[in-house]
This record gives sequence, C-alpha cells and structure tokens, in this order.
Amino acid sequence: MRKTVDRFIAILLAILLALMTLDILYGVFTRYVLANQSEWTDELARYLMIWISILGAAFVSGRGEHIAIDLFRRGRNPHRERRLQIFISGVVLIFVIVVFLIGGIRYAYLTFSLGQMSASLNIPVGYVYLVLPLSGIFICYYKIYDLLKLIGDKNQASWK
Repeated sequence: MRKTVDRFIAILLAILLALMTLDILYGVFTRYVLANQSEWTDELARYLMIWISILGAAFVSGRGEHIAIDLFRRGRNPHRERRLQIFISGVVLIFVIVVFLIGGIRYAYLTFSLGQMSASLNIPVGYVYLVLPLSGIFICYYKIYDLLKLIGDKNQASWK
C-alpha cells in the first residue's frame, strides 16, 4: 500500500511540474513572441508551485528523506534511538493533525465560504488551500505507518 501511495504522489507531482513548465513556457511565448503577456500564467505558476512544494514535502517526509538534525541520535543505542523516533513521529503526527488537517480544512472552508476568488484565473482560492489537508492526510498516513512499524518491531535499530 505504501508503494502505491508513493507512486500516486510521485505521478501527481510529475503532472503538476509538467503543467507548471508548460504554463511558464506559454507565458514566455506570449510575452516575447506575441508581445502581449497572458494574464493568468503567472498566477497559475504560483499556485502550482504551492501545490508542488507542499505535496513534495509530504512525499519527501514519507520517504524519510527530509532534512533532519541527527544530533540526538548519534551515539545512542538502538533501543533509545527507536524510542526517540517514536517520539519524533508522534510529535510530527500531532503537529500535522493540528496545522495541516484542522487548520488547513478551516482555512480552505473560510476562503470558500467568503467567496474569495483569484485575481486572474477567477477560481475560488480555497482550491489552492486544499493542498494543506491533502498533504496532511498523506503525512499522517506515513507517520502512522512509521509508528506502527517502530512499535511492532522491537529489534529495529532505526526508523527506516
């Protein structure tokens, strides 16, 4: 299941990156060849960058390739390292639930309910903010998976 989720996010990120590339190329074309910049290309590129960044962070976090400070892990025995990883995964899970899920859902709901529209694309801005709860779901999945793996394997020396 985890590989399926990884593959889904990777494909989604590739599609979003391809769309952003095409959007930027179209914007450059309209600016320099047609001498009349398209109004919506900059805004779309900005929104796609937001989605790529936040979904990419969820993807990298799930693969355990995010930036980490390993100062406390150095020189520890495997049992203490496992407990530290359980603690870190738990703290990350709580943070993601509060900020990404609860906060992201509230923020998206607020922008939808107020009818806030984007300037050039004329779409509800809530669609841009939906990336927060979506990424939160993925990060929660990964952290719960990691916690279950850490708790289930008493002999495991590291979390990956």
